[in-house]
Amino acid sequence: MRHFLDIRDQSGETLQGILDHAAEMKAALKSGASTAQPLAGKSVAMIFEKPSTRTRVSFEVGISQLGGTPLMLSSSDLQIGRGESIEDTARVLSRYVDAITIRCFDHATLTTLAESATVPVINALTARSHPCQIMADLQTMIERHGSLVGQTVTWIGDGNNVAASWIEAAARFGFHLRIACPDGYAPDAELLAWARGEGADVVLYDDATAAVADSQTIVTDVWVSMGDDEGTRAQDFQNFQVNEELMAAAAGDAIFMHCLPAWRGMEVTAGVIDGPQSVVFDEAENRLHAQKAVLAWCVGGN
Repeated sequence: MRHFLDIRDQSGETLQGILDHAAEMKAALKSGASTAQPLAGKSVAMIFEKPSTRTRVSFEVGISQLGGTPLMLSSSDLQIGRGESIEDTARVLSRYVDAITIRCFDHATLTTLAESATVPVINALTARSHPCQIMADLQTMIERHGSLVGQTVTWIGDGNNVAASWIEAAARFGFHLRIACPDGYAPDAELLAWARGEGADVVLYDDATAAVADSQTIVTDVWVSMGDDEGTRAQDFQNFQVNEELMAAAAGDAIFMHCLPAWRGMEVTAGVIDGPQSVVFDEAENRLHAQKAVLAWCVGGN
């Protein structure tokens, strides 16, 4: 049984195979060619504790394109909203469906679900990581700059769940990762130690301009993630906005990525996210293709 819980759980070879398959399926869809349907006759439960646009729509459409039936379930639709355990929910759903995707707050909810389920479980986002987003981001990087090995990526802002998955990806794909964040917002020290122990080149910066020098990919996220207390974040992050001046300090062919939704005028200026270096909508589209490849790997055995 194949779960897809975190980037670090899989080998670089397996992850690259998933990305290669994503590119193949995208090309087939664009050309109108007929494609395999590894989920034909299968159902996938989609549990969402958090609101979603890209994750929900891309999974629902992707499951359908692969021949499967998506079942959208909010926590209020399930008895877990009334106290039923995650373990029992996993055991019951496993009798009905062929896979489960879950977007939840607590990472322990995901891992408990996977431990109790007898079908594959896919992480559609937790407070600790967001592996499906990073798979789409990596696909976008490959489309723009080729092989990931040796590329330089700079993360600007909060050392949050998306940053954590970038760190794991750096350990699996051999690209250089720079992380620029204000004091008190660095990624988890244990995760950094693990990645470096795996051979990852991850360097922390307290100066955003220095971090982007010669970088081919600049990535950021909102300053206040869902469930976070805004507190003094707007003040703390004011020197970590991705603006035209910062992009000019990066490599000449640098691209800008953001997992969306974005707050123009806060973590990124309108001139950058709506400008020629922005690939945020290519990135958003690739959620569909990358997740189809993940589903085909988990459920279809590809």
